[in-house]
Amino acid sequence: MAPQQTTNGPSDRERRVTDTTSGPSAVTAALRDAVSRRLQGDAELATARVDRAALRRAVARALAAEGVVVAPETWARLVRDLVDEIGGLGPLEVLLRDPGVTDVMVNGADEIHVERHGRLERTDATFEDDTHLTRVLSRALGPLGARLDRAHPFVDAVLPTGIRLHAILPPLAERPTVTLRRVAAVVPSWEELASSGSVDPTLRELLLEAVAARRNLAVCGRAGVGKTTLLARLLAEVGDDRVVVIEDAPELRCPAAHSVHLRTRAASPDGVGAVAVADLVRNALRMRPDRLVVGEVRGPEVADLLQAMNTGHDGSMTTIHANGAREAIVRLEGMALLAGVPLSAARAQVATALDLVVALDRDPAGRRHVSGVVSLHTGRDGAEVEEVWSCR
Repeated sequence: MAPQQTTNGPSDRERRVTDTTSGPSAVTAALRDAVSRRLQGDAELATARVDRAALRRAVARALAAEGVVVAPETWARLVRDLVDEIGGLGPLEVLLRDPGVTDVMVNGADEIHVERHGRLERTDATFEDDTHLTRVLSRALGPLGARLDRAHPFVDAVLPTGIRLHAILPPLAERPTVTLRRVAAVVPSWEELASSGSVDPTLRELLLEAVAARRNLAVCGRAGVGKTTLLARLLAEVGDDRVVVIEDAPELRCPAAHSVHLRTRAASPDGVGAVAVADLVRNALRMRPDRLVVGEVRGPEVADLLQAMNTGHDGSMTTIHANGAREAIVRLEGMALLAGVPLSAARAQVATALDLVVALDRDPAGRRHVSGVVSLHTGRDGAEVEEVWSCR
């Protein structure tokens, strides 16, 4: 409970709060630094498992020890903002508490955008300055063993909450730039996909039949159109098959009954220990998978994946960034070429490995939907494409 207001005039400690409560946050730099110093000697944080509840209690004790006297509603706001600042991503935390927000984009301390319900919009949230933004990022990345400084000016990490974070610093960017991506905790049902306009009943039956028949599938589209969401829904239909899932970050919360997750590893600050998708694909083939799933294919691992699809691992799936189904096929062939596969062999392998390519897009209102499905057949010059479903 907040300490009761006294009848005496406000002290210097009180002014550090009450003079700033009209802004977006009641926390000043002086108060934040004072609370942080007191937390260093807090017995509960030194001995207990530090979660948000423990940090909240410790912050409240530190505020009381600082002699902060404010109204109860301001006290609650202070505790929340300080916990966000010290144990989270500062001003970004309030944005991430909105379930409609899927992406947060920070273009410097005073320019923060979100994607909410499929639409981009600028927010009123700000950091004090770019130094404050960088300090919050470094504090959040520290426990993960990731570095963000002039020697390592970019980072790709997954926070304990499952949020994927990418950050890049000057001089590689004009200002500190951060992108956060949140993955839905629950795989949507077919009914939910239908009600949102993503997958209509006719298409649903086509996709269910493809999964049951163990067709090899690629889901393609631009960033943020729902490729991973649809892939997760398809994986929910594989029954008891053993599925080995390979990802850079844990975006696929695979609902399959028998699934194994493998994840890549970045190199250490010394430049050693990196494990790429291609390494994990080769390991997965020794793990007796019924279906092999690569969360996103974008490099030389495509050669191993195509070979797996062509050698008995039917029902395998992946996603790929491309503007449409035909563009996805060309991109797969190009990646196989970069992996050292000759052009004729690359075209033949793509044509024989994939059965269907499912393309997603957004409509002018920002709603995600499947725009088309094509089937692949082997032709004289590679894959021949036949449209089997279209939203037109």
